[in-house]
Amino acid sequence: MSEKAKAPIVLIILFLMLVIALALAGVTYVNLQKETVKSAALQEELTNTKEAQKILESKMDEAKKTIQGLETKLKDNLTQIMSLGKDLQQEKSRKEDALNQVDRLKMDLQQQQSLRSDLENKFTRAQEEAKRMQAELSALEGKKAELEVKIKELEEKSQGVELGTIVVAPETTITPVKAEPVKKAEPAKKSEKAAAKKQMQEPQTSGGMEGKILVVNKDYNFAVINLGNKDGVNVGNTFAVYHNNKYLGDVKVEKVHDSMAAAGFSSEDMRNKVSEGDKVVSTTK
Repeated sequence: MSEKAKAPIVLIILFLMLVIALALAGVTYVNLQKETVKSAALQEELTNTKEAQKILESKMDEAKKTIQGLETKLKDNLTQIMSLGKDLQQEKSRKEDALNQVDRLKMDLQQQQSLRSDLENKFTRAQEEAKRMQAELSALEGKKAELEVKIKELEEKSQGVELGTIVVAPETTITPVKAEPVKKAEPAKKSEKAAAKKQMQEPQTSGGMEGKILVVNKDYNFAVINLGNKDGVNVGNTFAVYHNNKYLGDVKVEKVHDSMAAAGFSSEDMRNKVSEGDKVVSTTK
C-alpha cells in the first residue's frame, strides 16, 4: 500500500484514539467530580462526627464529674450510714440500759412499797403501843399521886412521933435497946445448933433502929418504912425485913423524908412476900 493510502488510516486511528482519550477524560472527570462530592460529604460528615465526638467527650467529662460527685456522695452516704448504725447501736444500748434501769426502779419501788407497808404497820402498832403505854402511864401516875397523898398523910401522922421511938404495931411502941455483950455460950444441943445455923443465915443487925413497913408499891418495886431523917436514916442504909419473926430479905433506902423513907427490894420476889406492918431492922453499921 502506498504512503498516501496509509495517511488517512493513521488519521482515523489518531482521531479514534483522541475520541477515546476524550471519552476517558470525560469519564474520569465525572468520576472525579463524584469523588469530590463524596469527599466533601465525607469531610462534612467527618466534621460533624468530630463535633459530635467533642460533644460526646464533653458529655462524658460531665458524666465522669457527675459519677465522681455521685461516688463522693455515695461515700458520704456510706459514712453517714455507718455513723447512723453506730448511733443506732448506741441508742439500742441506751434503750437496754434504760429498760434495765426501769426494771431496777420497779423492783426498788416494790421494795419501797413493801417497806412502807411494813413501816405503816409498825407505826400503827407503835401508836397502839404508845396509847397503851400512855394509858398505863396515866394509871401509874394516878397510883403515884395516890401514894404521894398517902405518904403525905403518913408523914403528917408521923409528925408527933418522938425521936428514938419506933412504931412496931398500930397500938404498940418499943424503944430500941442497945445490944448487950455476948457471953461465952456453953456447948449447945442439936436443936440449939440448928437454931444457931438458921440464925447465921440471917443478916447481922446493928441494933440501932427498928421500924415497920407502911406501904408496899409493887408497881415501882419499893416499900415505905416509918423511919426518916430525924431517926438518922440516910440514902444507902439497908434494913432486914421480918414477917412474924421470919427473915424475908433486905431493902435499901433510896429516898429519905423527915419521918419516913422509900427503900427498894433486894430481889424481885420480895415484893410478893413483904406486906404492910412487917418489921424492919437496920443492918447498916
